Amino acid sequence: MDVNEFQQWVKDYYEERGWSKLDIFIRIGFLAEETGEVARAIRALEIGRDRPDESDGTYSEKKQELVGELGDVLGNIIVIANKYDIKLEDIFKTHQEKLDDRYMEKMKNS
Repeated sequence: MDVNEFQQWVKDYYEERGWSKLDIFIRIGFLAEETGEVARAIRALEIGRDRPDESDGTYSEKKQELVGELGDVLGNIIVIANKYDIKLEDIFKTHQEKLDDRYMEKMKNS
């Protein structure tokens, strides 16, 4: 599945579930929550959680948890992009151009 297909799939899925109707500020809260869950998953991978109420799990299981949490972050970003009719491809391109403009000129002059 390419990025455009995935963006459309998220749009359709979230609309079907009624999740796209949520206020944008609620969506931003969800994004912040999911970002925290990414941080928790990375901590579990890198240094562990040391909690008796959680199983340790294997490296592979912890990595799969991170994949899932990154997907949740991406889903929320896509919903926000869809709200403002922004294609992910445009986000990728703009971000790449911004970084190239910011850092490539310095590298050429070094």
